[in-house]
Amino acid sequence: MKYKFLFFVLLLYPISIISQNITAKLLDQVTKNPIPFAAVKTGEFNGVISNEEGYFTINEDNDAFEIIISCLGYKNKVVSIKEIKSQNFIITLEESINELKTVYLSNKKPNADSIIAQARKNINKNYENTLYKHSIFSRETAYFDFDKLNFEIEKSSNFKKKNLSSANKSLDSLSKAIINSKTKHFKDFKADLFVFDSTNTKLIVFKAAELLDQQNNLSIDEVQNKAQHVILKYLDTTKTYKLKTGLFKIEDSLSLKDEENHKNDHNELQITDLKQQTKALLKGTQFYEGSMLSKILNPKLYEYSFQDISYFNNELIYVINFRPRRARSLYTGKLFITENSFAITKVDFEFGEGKRGSKLNLKLIFGVKYIENMKKGTVIFQKDSTNKYQPQYLKFEEGRYFYVSRPLKFIENSSERIKTSFDFTIEGNIITKQELLFTGNTKINSDIFNQQKEDKTVTYIKLNKYDSSIWGQDQTIEPLSEMKEFNKTKN
Repeated sequence: MKYKFLFFVLLLYPISIISQNITAKLLDQVTKNPIPFAAVKTGEFNGVISNEEGYFTINEDNDAFEIIISCLGYKNKVVSIKEIKSQNFIITLEESINELKTVYLSNKKPNADSIIAQARKNINKNYENTLYKHSIFSRETAYFDFDKLNFEIEKSSNFKKKNLSSANKSLDSLSKAIINSKTKHFKDFKADLFVFDSTNTKLIVFKAAELLDQQNNLSIDEVQNKAQHVILKYLDTTKTYKLKTGLFKIEDSLSLKDEENHKNDHNELQITDLKQQTKALLKGTQFYEGSMLSKILNPKLYEYSFQDISYFNNELIYVINFRPRRARSLYTGKLFITENSFAITKVDFEFGEGKRGSKLNLKLIFGVKYIENMKKGTVIFQKDSTNKYQPQYLKFEEGRYFYVSRPLKFIENSSERIKTSFDFTIEGNIITKQELLFTGNTKINSDIFNQQKEDKTVTYIKLNKYDSSIWGQDQTIEPLSEMKEFNKTKN
């Protein structure tokens, strides 16, 4: 009987035995401005990082538990969960001004080129990229902004005049709705990334979620699909059609019935796609021949200037500016380099003035134009148990201008082969922000790597509004306000 009573008590008081998430905000002690990208250590080699608004979330049910907060330019702070609660979940950090004054008085101004030379010399000593397991949390945010979108049925022997006018009006309404949609899309996943070397990796995904407006899921292909659906309504719905763009056949048998019944019941993401995305991001944190960071450390490509000194974890940090020296050099930004080991602990970068990334202009031939017109990011490193520097957090933002003009033909699958010609032109910008939080970095051997079995797909949770319970007690990147306020529930 007493065991039944105990079980009943545990059901009534789950909070006492289940650990809770604690969300707090970091502020500058004087200015009260939020402090982004501060390291919040919950263990010797693990923890989270504050987001761009200064917020972080950790999991701990022990009020006496202490966390260590460290951030460039600020004094380290040790604070207990009890103290965080007593301060209404606000934590203030103090700048390291006094220490900086002392250093300026006792040292000559450092030489930027000498510091960069030492950083290059110590790369192999400070970094290692092979045979590691990285526990990661990934977030991708995409913004679609369409400046121009035109649909028009130019000619058709299969449209009555009244239907042709109605179809073009429907397409015009669709165009206006898409332009005004200002679509946002969020994709998160939690995984272990096993790295054998720079080319051989395995991604084991535990959970994935997408937060999007189901009615306005507007990739270029999805825009085309929406327009196709409108046109099929006005064609003979008892027939099927071939769909061609230029000389290329897209569909063999397209019908309105197929379009209406098409649903993504599986909600699956391809592991290969997620791995390629993650590998591309990880390369932005590595030093090898031709990598972004290696190019930034090349004095033939960039010139350097000493800006300031700072502190991180009670260690002196040199702040070095860099900018392009050659036409092929793309970035400007800052390097944060330790005084003792000459390790790069943080990199901020963006396209220099007038610089652009990859581009493609086949507007006249194929009706396609593409320009990578914005790229910027932050990479932060931390020491692991082997005294090597491993990535802790990275953020890459990319902006792309695109133009697509695509002629399409619906060809009836019949002896008459009746054709309907349709053109659409779409122009605008896509901005993507990709973030990786490394919640653990562990050295492994080749046997552990070989034992990993990578799935082909992962089923993801599809959401119409933000749900804080999805990740439970997992260490993640605290969402920004725009994600928390996202709500596109169906009417």
